[in-house]
Amino acid sequence: MIIETKNLAFTVSGKRILDNLSFSVSAGRRLFIVGPNGAGKTTLLRCLCRIIDDFSGTIKVKDRSIKKYSQKKLAAIATYVPQSLPIDIQFTVHQFILMARYPHLSPFSVISPGDEKFASDAMEMTQTTGFAERVMATLSGGERQQVSIAAAIAQQAEIFLLDEPATYLDYKHQRDIHSLLMKINKTFGTTLVCVTHDLNSAVLSADTIIALRDGRIVFTGSPDEIMDEKILEEIYSKKFSFANHPVTGQKLIVPDYIE
Repeated sequence: MIIETKNLAFTVSGKRILDNLSFSVSAGRRLFIVGPNGAGKTTLLRCLCRIIDDFSGTIKVKDRSIKKYSQKKLAAIATYVPQSLPIDIQFTVHQFILMARYPHLSPFSVISPGDEKFASDAMEMTQTTGFAERVMATLSGGERQQVSIAAAIAQQAEIFLLDEPATYLDYKHQRDIHSLLMKINKTFGTTLVCVTHDLNSAVLSADTIIALRDGRIVFTGSPDEIMDEKILEEIYSKKFSFANHPVTGQKLIVPDYIE
C-alpha cells in the first residue's frame, strides 16, 4: 500500500470535519473521492499532503508515518494539484514548472540540464510548450490547470493528489485533463487520488471510489457498485436516473428532467 489511513480525524472549532476514516490505496491505482458539498473531501486531500497537519489518527505513505517526513522528502513522493492556481502568479510557465524540481535540489544547487529536460518533457506531455514564456497570470483557467499538472509531472511524484482538476473547465478541456491524467497513470504508474463532484467522470476513470458524507466514509467500492440507486440516494439524499454509456456500457447518471 502506498497510502494507508487509520482512524483519521480532524476537528475545527468543535466541529468534526473528518470522522475516523480508515482506507488504503495500492501503488499505481486510481482512487476517486466523491460526496456532497461539505463532506470533507478537500480536507481529506489536504491531510494526505500535510497542508493540514494537526489531524488525529495516522496516515502512512510508503509504510512510514507522514509526520516523520520532511516537507522536501514528502514532496518527492506526493504532489498536490489544487482546484485552481492563484490568478496573479507573475512567473513564466517555464519558471513555474522548474520550481517543481525543488525536492530534488540541494540548498545551493542550480538548475541542471537534467532539470531542464524534466521540465521540457512535462511541458511536451501536457501540450504547454507553446506558452512556456508566457506569464502565468495571462493564462486561462484551463491552461493554468495544464501547467499545474505539468509541474506535478516535473516534480516526479509517485502520488498525485488532485482536487477537482476539471472544475470550471469547458467540455474540451475537461476531456483533455482527464485524458492526460489517465496517460500519466498508465505511462508512469502514478497513483491518482482525485476529489471530484463529477460522478460520471469518476466511474469512467476510477479503480476504486470512496464516498464521504458528513466527514464519514459511507461507501467504498468499484464504479459498478456505486451506480446503485439506493447507495447514491444515501450519499446525496436524492434520486437519480441512469443510462448506459454507448461504448463501454457503463451505467451513468443522466441529468434530472425538470418540468
